[in-house]
Amino acid sequence: MAERTQVAIVGAGPAGLFLGHLLHRAGVDAVVLEARSREHVEGRIRAGVLEQGTTDALRDAGLGARLEREGLVHDGLRLTFDGEQHRIDLRALTGRAVTIYGQTEVVKDLIAARLDSGAPLHFEVDDVRVDVATPAVRYRHAGVERELRCDAIAGCDGFHGVCRAAIPEAELATWERAYPFAWLGILADVAPSTDELIYARHERGFALHSMRSHQRSRLYLQVDPGDDVERWPDARVWEELHARLASDGFALAEGPVLEKSITPMRSFVAAPLRHGALFLAGDAAHIVPPTGAKGLNLAMADVLVLADALIDGSPAALDAYSDRCLRRVWRAQHFSWWMTGMLHVDPAGDAYDAELARSQLRYVTGSRAAATSLAENYVGYDR
Repeated sequence: MAERTQVAIVGAGPAGLFLGHLLHRAGVDAVVLEARSREHVEGRIRAGVLEQGTTDALRDAGLGARLEREGLVHDGLRLTFDGEQHRIDLRALTGRAVTIYGQTEVVKDLIAARLDSGAPLHFEVDDVRVDVATPAVRYRHAGVERELRCDAIAGCDGFHGVCRAAIPEAELATWERAYPFAWLGILADVAPSTDELIYARHERGFALHSMRSHQRSRLYLQVDPGDDVERWPDARVWEELHARLASDGFALAEGPVLEKSITPMRSFVAAPLRHGALFLAGDAAHIVPPTGAKGLNLAMADVLVLADALIDGSPAALDAYSDRCLRRVWRAQHFSWWMTGMLHVDPAGDAYDAELARSQLRYVTGSRAAATSLAENYVGYDR
């Protein structure tokens, strides 16, 4: 079965759905294709820190109603080391803040908006094949073989998707770094023990206290990437969190653990983000360790640039897409790498490495200039 649209969007994560939403508002036809079910897509637990620019973009696109009601605005964050907690005042240093609103909720809002619009969104498609030359996307849906011809293909299908693989290796440069640690994350049915995120460096490893709402907490521990979640019963997780987050005056509340998983950490960039009619966005093009809270925000920033280019349609706008995005991507790569190195304990490191990290933390928390640099990167820099 042959179909026709202006833009074929592969992937219904936040990047693909937001792109479809922006194009629909501008009168550009697009079809969004997703391999997983709606239930799976809406249930994936991912990032939860939205930069100021991301929240502004969602509001500007008419997607801010639930975000305004349920998002938790944070004017600062806290760094804990040597048993002491230090606050970085994001708003005072930059005039901006971040909002805690889970990627799961962003995706739910985007799916609801897409379905309300009546624009095409197909879940549970399989055997997706990208033909950049035609251009077209061939796939099977509900047992029917289909061909979607288009003017452009947006590869928003994540790190393991098919779109980046459609670019010949000789025409794609990649950079990658695997880290010698992973994050064990839990979602706990307990009110957060803090009003702002706490990033902690401890001799036993990194820890993070985040949240998803006023009733649920999201917490992380640095673990070995080869570790097994079965080796981390709830009691051991809480014991380690108490130890790593400890500081004067702070008390960690425990509660039932609803979810538990281990996620390896890596940095990855592929360039260019365009190959003919194919444009990569989000995790299909780049991955960052989650320490800097940049993954979702980078994806949304890509999409804002890509939507403008596709709506404009001029060769100059389309040609500029990759370079415009990569400048921001590499800034986020550096910030995420820097935060990760400062806050994690390298298992191959020694006492010298530990003292360097401690010195960096003292500088960041003791110098307004250094704190401002962290804050500017964390809340998001101008696009």
